[in-house]
Amino acid sequence: MEPFTTDLLSVEAAQELIMSGLTALAGSETISINDALGRVTAEPILSPINVPGFDNSAMDGYALRFADANSDLILPVAGQALAGKSFTGSVPKGQVVQIMTGAPVPAECDTVIMQEQTVVNEQGIRLTAKVSLGQNIRRIGEDVLCGQTVFEAGTRMTVKDLPLLASLGISQLNVKRPLRIAVLSTGDELVSAGTLLAPGQIYDTNRFAITLMLQRLHCVVIDLGIIPDNKDSLRSAFERANQVADLVITTGGVSVGTADYTRDILAECGDITFWKLAMKPGKPFAFGRLNDSLFCGLPGNPVSAVVTFCQLVYPLILRLQGITAPPFSPITATLQTAIRRQPGRSEFQRGNYSFEQGHCQVTADAKQGSHMFSTFSHANCFICIERDRGTILPGESVIVQPFPDFLEGA
Repeated sequence: MEPFTTDLLSVEAAQELIMSGLTALAGSETISINDALGRVTAEPILSPINVPGFDNSAMDGYALRFADANSDLILPVAGQALAGKSFTGSVPKGQVVQIMTGAPVPAECDTVIMQEQTVVNEQGIRLTAKVSLGQNIRRIGEDVLCGQTVFEAGTRMTVKDLPLLASLGISQLNVKRPLRIAVLSTGDELVSAGTLLAPGQIYDTNRFAITLMLQRLHCVVIDLGIIPDNKDSLRSAFERANQVADLVITTGGVSVGTADYTRDILAECGDITFWKLAMKPGKPFAFGRLNDSLFCGLPGNPVSAVVTFCQLVYPLILRLQGITAPPFSPITATLQTAIRRQPGRSEFQRGNYSFEQGHCQVTADAKQGSHMFSTFSHANCFICIERDRGTILPGESVIVQPFPDFLEGA
């Protein structure tokens, strides 16, 4: 266990430094709603119509005047209203109109009774249930009013959002331009999957994982591959990335090894805001700027890379995309298994949370090594432990962050 590290920057301070002065990227484009899944609105979307566009029936039944509803008289049927085909003419007092679900309610009628609550004969219908004024009518604009703001600027379009726009007759959207992100890994020991490993080599997990997460966030990924531990090669990669990307993400090369050149070259090509955090896993994380782009240097250990991406890079990406909603919705949970630790760094353990009788409980994974990527496959959350907190016993409360969507699902 390490002692309390007062010399390291806190995670909270790092998050503030990253986000300070950061604004959404300029630029937008108009696209079809068929291509808008995952894109971020560049301006508020106002409804051009009322939904429903007219008073219509919520049931198959009969439209009538409420004043005619509370008698035992037979009410003759004056005609029929179908979806897409209105009843024409006026409805005489004491008569009803047979109406189908979605059909316009005749102007003279203010109530609809479902057909199962009537008895029908050749003379008309007789009501068999009590009637309430206005029942079973969907009112004009009840769902969406003409001119209403349906989505604010900075909303990521989802599967549940786009059909609503289609229902309003909206076929095109003005969305923020895609964020361009260059990704590279550093290290002579790295090779791509599918390559036969030589002694001392490992597969490059990080670049692949980061690319997948960025694709789920609907970014344009510029894959610069694996860069060897060579200053000239790394400098060239940085220069190229700076020319084509809004944000440059590297993995590895920001710790204290003799061949970790990233920090040195970043100092030459831009500036370093900070590196090294009071964070576990993820201590060797760097943030800075190149001439024309932002820079995030993630640790080389695969778990550390994903954790720092989620806690530090993800909020940055959302801000650049123009999204103002918070990246996480934390939950207070009861710990089921002890977490033994000393104060010193904010910690993000992998765990599993669930709800029992409305109360959240969480179990920490037994394996928490920063090289053990398999733990992500059977976890569903981060257990967020405060920097100054020591051992946590079962029954104590902890803060849980459910994994973001880009770690879950297809």
